[in-house]
Amino acid sequence: MIDIIPAGTTPSRQGSAEYFTGNVRLDVVTESRPPASIFAARVTFEPGACTAWHTHPVGQLLHVLSGSGLVALRGEAPRVIRPGDSVWIEPYVEHWHGAAPDTAMEHMAIQETRDGNGADWLEHVTEQDYLTPPT
Repeated sequence: MIDIIPAGTTPSRQGSAEYFTGNVRLDVVTESRPPASIFAARVTFEPGACTAWHTHPVGQLLHVLSGSGLVALRGEAPRVIRPGDSVWIEPYVEHWHGAAPDTAMEHMAIQETRDGNGADWLEHVTEQDYLTPPT
């Protein structure tokens, strides 16, 4: 069986203020059906917008599509990510990601769910965490 989801039939949604700081748009690419457990979304961050700290039970792959962004692991300075970069984040590693302060960024976020859960959300990123000079 092949299931084709026509382009434009999945509406964009605003990122929840519970999980994001700033203006963020999510465009779901796929939410697979059991037994598969893959979730993929194109996520667009306006300048200065980012996720809250979070983890993923099976890890996460980010692939930068446009702009310039940041990704950071707990206790480390942010790292710059650019178009074409792919970032693998191991399961249960606390991290955040988003746009650079003065540039929007769009990435594809791909992760599996475990027991219906794709992410465990923590507190928002502090200004100090976000503004630490990137490496």
